[in-house]
Amino acid sequence: EELFLTGRTDIGIRIPPDLSSLIRRGETAPLQILADGSMSNMAAVRISYAMTVIDRLNRELIQELHGRDLRYGKIDARIRTWFNPNLDSQHFFVPGIVAFVIMLISLLLTSIAIIREREAGTMEQLIVTPLKSVEFIISKTIPYSIISIGQMIFVMLFAVYWFQVPLAGSLLALFFATCLFLLSTLGTGLFISTVSRTRQQAMMTTFFFILPFFMLSGFVFPIANMPAFVQGLTYLNPLRYFLVIIRGIFLKGVGLHVLWPEYVALAVLGVLVFAGSVGRFRKHLD
Repeated sequence: EELFLTGRTDIGIRIPPDLSSLIRRGETAPLQILADGSMSNMAAVRISYAMTVIDRLNRELIQELHGRDLRYGKIDARIRTWFNPNLDSQHFFVPGIVAFVIMLISLLLTSIAIIREREAGTMEQLIVTPLKSVEFIISKTIPYSIISIGQMIFVMLFAVYWFQVPLAGSLLALFFATCLFLLSTLGTGLFISTVSRTRQQAMMTTFFFILPFFMLSGFVFPIANMPAFVQGLTYLNPLRYFLVIIRGIFLKGVGLHVLWPEYVALAVLGVLVFAGSVGRFRKHLD
């Protein structure tokens, strides 16, 4: 148990002292396999390998004890993995990193947009101008939208040419999905900027939003494995839909004809969040 807790052992096999005598008498002998399940995929591989070794040993023992080889019908499995034939992990993680970088940059920059005006003392000058609230917000979001899209292009080039992740779908569909996703992230950032008083408070609130977005997106844990209540909360997470879109475009080459439910969900969430942030903003110092 100590070896498992400290991570020094991944799998252990407990052999009882009477294993040999039980086998020689023709009886079934127990054998215990202990595996560290904290990394489920690795544990499944190790258990499968151990079971293969035990199955081969059983056939050898039967041939030794009874002088005959145990032959039986088998299913010949020809496995083919679609969209990621070699099961390369970067094909799964890198598109998710692209989405996470876009969310991180747009949230952080937008959350301090209005706070910067208050701390610099220029908010009073904006109040006396004929500038409308919507115009002020648009002027604050357009530069960060351009920065986020530029960041997406830069990271995507790294994904394709450095990590060799195939881009099988349409760049136009990916760009459209990014714009819809930015509606939600920029709207969330504006909301944080309107409720915060200082830049430090805005950044701390931003990280309060980033962690649930990341954990409930399906990037770390499959959504199907989450509790039912938590699965319901994931429908309010725009990163969930964007991850499905970006992986579908990168690996499967699908577009709007398949991913339209995710596009609609991103559009609805984006319009609601952005409109709510604009409605809450007031061009005053309070």
